[in-house]
Amino acid sequence: MCAYSIAMYISPISISILGCVPKKLMVFASRYPGEIKEMAGYGWEGATEGKFDWKTFLENKNQEITRLNNVYQNFVLKNAGVEVIEATGSLAGPNSVNVHTTATGETSTVTAKNILIAVGGWPFKPSSVPGIEHAITSNEIFYLKEQPKRIVVVGGGFIALEFASIMDGLGSDVTLMYRGDLFLRGFDQDMREHLKEEMTTNSNIDLQFNTDPKEIVKNDDGTLSVTDQDGNVVECDAIMYATGRKGKIDGLNLDAAGVKTEGSFIPVDDYSQTNVPGIYAVGDITNRIALTPVALMEGHRLADTVFGGMDRPVDHEYVASTVFTTPEIGTVGYSEEEAVTKFGDIDVYKNRFRAMKHSFPKSETYSLFKLIVETKTQRVVGCHVATDGAGEMVQGVAIAVKMGATKDDFDNTIGIHPTSAEELVTMRTPSYYYRGGEKKESLD
Repeated sequence: MCAYSIAMYISPISISILGCVPKKLMVFASRYPGEIKEMAGYGWEGATEGKFDWKTFLENKNQEITRLNNVYQNFVLKNAGVEVIEATGSLAGPNSVNVHTTATGETSTVTAKNILIAVGGWPFKPSSVPGIEHAITSNEIFYLKEQPKRIVVVGGGFIALEFASIMDGLGSDVTLMYRGDLFLRGFDQDMREHLKEEMTTNSNIDLQFNTDPKEIVKNDDGTLSVTDQDGNVVECDAIMYATGRKGKIDGLNLDAAGVKTEGSFIPVDDYSQTNVPGIYAVGDITNRIALTPVALMEGHRLADTVFGGMDRPVDHEYVASTVFTTPEIGTVGYSEEEAVTKFGDIDVYKNRFRAMKHSFPKSETYSLFKLIVETKTQRVVGCHVATDGAGEMVQGVAIAVKMGATKDDFDNTIGIHPTSAEELVTMRTPSYYYRGGEKKESLD
């Protein structure tokens, strides 16, 4: 078999359908109890949360995933003229792939001028922890037959935080164990501290910092006992590890084509090409930014460059993202800490307030809005928001930030009233400054 190009992949689209989409559906489900709690403040009497039915949700979720898979496979791919071979692929050389079909046991070879590796990543579980085989990851949580009444989530990244919020909202008793001082390392420090405060005030999650499981024991009744490094024991029905991901390179036989790796990842240049001409890699396997839209952008720019006659290197600056916790964190551009290092002189605009939706029923739920401005150019180089619907909000702001909008551009934009989002265009006075990398409360 001969082809002009071949992709050996679990595509970003399929990863999104199997991971991002069901996770967001779980986010929606987990937030209804919070909405119901505030109903009395709006005059609704007798509203109760009721009981969440895990099995009903999973059945509906599976139907939706099946629908989306059919859309992409039977409509998007076929209409684009893509030949899909459901098999396991491994490199046989710089221009050939061995294709092994599990169902038939047959192996054939496909040759191509270009090969794309987009197999993604896989959750990491530390093998050094006794009993780690009893732990699940973000892969398995979507398919648990029963909702765990008590769950321990291990990790401090966005996946750990999101699932801790989800399971808490769905009614599980959640313990979050993180080995560091504060979760969401790499995010803006104010956002990290604000989320910790909101989770402490408005959730039932037991936040345990500087804590790491030492041993996991499965009891006779099927429950688990998790012992941390200090000897403390937490009893639970499930433990989920979200402690990072590795590149899914096992079985790819990269050595056959001379493709270099760094650990479990494949390094690439600005055009997503590996060290071997004609062999490319995109997505999580490259260890750049592990987000579905980023993988799609990388693949699109690769196609434009290789087949569209364009010169489109990958651009990872000003990539917007959202942490689907409660509250959500939406962010684009540089954190305060990154901006000080890169630009030296910056102006920081910040406001913490209780949004109207939560103020009226007197809920102790607060939002935090923050803009980072490079002093010299007055360009907005960072926008960070913690509030309801932060992802929807920041997606629009990201366009302006990516285009190079200045603080004057924000100020000249008329706000929509009454909204929380109008705060982004009404903050007039910096909260503080940095000059030469040194923080100043005023310029007097």
